[in-house]
Amino acid sequence: MGDLTQVTIDFETSHLVFPTIIGIMLALLGLAILITRRHEIAHAGAHWRGVFDRMDKVRFLGTIGLTVLYFSLMVPVGNVWPNTGLGFLICSIPYVLLTGLLFMHDRRPRKTIPVVVTALVAPTLVWWLFTDLFFLTLP
Repeated sequence: MGDLTQVTIDFETSHLVFPTIIGIMLALLGLAILITRRHEIAHAGAHWRGVFDRMDKVRFLGTIGLTVLYFSLMVPVGNVWPNTGLGFLICSIPYVLLTGLLFMHDRRPRKTIPVVVTALVAPTLVWWLFTDLFFLTLP
């Protein structure tokens, strides 16, 4: 009976409880969608071929490439200055700038000024808020 009043927490794995539950729920919902919509999914090839033919491949693949590069570089850059969040700041400025320029149709200097200002101000503001106000370290 004494064990009912004691709680032990395994801190090595306790943070994995909710992501595991959510992952299982998403897998079950995905399986339910596949079962109930299997005929529509099986005949969707022509639809997706048309989508891939019409899509802007440069922007799509460029965004994926920039995002993978951003997340791949953030921790190694942050390890140069540990617990300062500079990895986030140094990687976010070029990421926001290049992503903004990638999606611009008109890249004249006058039109790019707001993108450059946003790329400098937004990550710096987020970095400052998390570091100085919330006392949280970013990668």
